[in-house]
Amino acid sequence: MKTTKVKLKIRRGDTVKVIAGNDKGKEGKVLEVLVDKQRVVVEGVREVTKHRKPSATNPQGGIEKKEAPIHISNVMLVDPAKGEATRVGRRVEDGKIVRYSKKSKETIKDA
Repeated sequence: MKTTKVKLKIRRGDTVKVIAGNDKGKEGKVLEVLVDKQRVVVEGVREVTKHRKPSATNPQGGIEKKEAPIHISNVMLVDPAKGEATRVGRRVEDGKIVRYSKKSKETIKDA
């Protein structure tokens, strides 16, 4: 089975706002984008508690909190110019495809 890669509009380093789920309304920086699963890991959003057994690398073991991925449809990009959540479009500028905010029409620079 052949799979096609999907172009996602959210990239690592972007600031996003969660629009659905338990963390609705929170904003954070995207730490990781999981393209094949269409999920993102956002700083300070959907924190889960992991119980770790003592091991050779971590002899103490213990409880640690870390961010878990959320589906990309549950986040929106925060417009750097206005500070509001916005949809993202693509257009060609100087022969290159760039992302732009549909609200302010300004180009979004890569982080």
